[in-house]
Amino acid sequence: MIVKHCLTPCLVLVFSVNAVAQLPKSAKDVLQPFVDKHELAGAVALVANKEKFLSIDAVGLSDIAANKAMQPDAEFWIASQSKGMTATAVMMLVDEGKISLDDPVEKYLPEFRGQMVVAEKEDDHVLLKKPVHPITIREVLSHVSGLPFRSAIEEPTLDGLPLAAAVRSYAMTPLQTEPGTHYQYSNAGINTAARIIEVVTGKSYEDFMDERLFHPLGMKDTTFWPNDEQVSRLAKSYRPNKDKTDLEEFGLGQLTSPLTNHHNRFPMPAGGLFSTATDTAIFCQMLLNGGELNGNRYLSEAAFSELTKKQTPDGVKNGYSLGFAVGDEWFGHGGAHATNMEIHLGKGLVTIWMVQHGGYPGDGAKAHGEFKNWAYQAFGK
Repeated sequence: MIVKHCLTPCLVLVFSVNAVAQLPKSAKDVLQPFVDKHELAGAVALVANKEKFLSIDAVGLSDIAANKAMQPDAEFWIASQSKGMTATAVMMLVDEGKISLDDPVEKYLPEFRGQMVVAEKEDDHVLLKKPVHPITIREVLSHVSGLPFRSAIEEPTLDGLPLAAAVRSYAMTPLQTEPGTHYQYSNAGINTAARIIEVVTGKSYEDFMDERLFHPLGMKDTTFWPNDEQVSRLAKSYRPNKDKTDLEEFGLGQLTSPLTNHHNRFPMPAGGLFSTATDTAIFCQMLLNGGELNGNRYLSEAAFSELTKKQTPDGVKNGYSLGFAVGDEWFGHGGAHATNMEIHLGKGLVTIWMVQHGGYPGDGAKAHGEFKNWAYQAFGK
């Protein structure tokens, strides 16, 4: 503690040197103890502001058996982080006046006409009724449409059906709740919104994403079909072993192998993307800038506002916008294997957390929070 003493009346300044000195120099310093205790296999942690990347740290291993060090350009299955990217693409069409968020889905996908909602359900009977209104684009993007997580035929993996076929199966499935009244996390809803992109533009969903978002932003490693070189950089997935004392490897059970196969694997708008920390950060920087990056505007201010404000009804616990979770001054999304992207408007920062974990032994689950706390102290406003 330093105190300035004055012989004459003056302002006395008291401040702590230790509070500053104790802040770790890098995210690697924060995360290495979790790796050393086998609570975290490896991670790539990135912090950015509106203009540049402020730090990027790779720690631990991307392949424990091969003793392969995690690299900053490691590839990850980002899973449900795909939802926010898909919703951004939908908002581009809203900007162009080609669709409206409050349009009924059936306006573009006639197979949804006459869809019913479950009124009663017991072991020996199900009673259906006509919903108060047909589901809308806004509702499928914010998980309040009443659509289930997936349909009964999306087995054994989530990427085994062409998008049009998967969406037809949702139209044949009764809604589980009245549209607009309940939050129910739904891959089916996001996939349905993506199918509308195809119908309205005449392009495949994946081509629209490449042409309008990934290529213009320079997201060269973001794809539904990682090539052989990208697969060689793909981090392995880990979870706690039976005794919860160490880590064991496990596979991408929700996806079809091999990942490079274009014939038997189909783009999954709700969760099929692979990406890197830097690619994902570029996308998030565009959003931190309100829909603009490097002089190119991707979303209008009005579209950005709709994309990032709470859309779920009052009283619903889950705060969700369109393809993003949302809170006080932040929005973002996580993935099934614990990846995460967060855009914090209040602090003016993007944090990217790239791991491949299905749970953690010990205190491993605290690693992401420790990284974010460090980032906000080191770089926040």
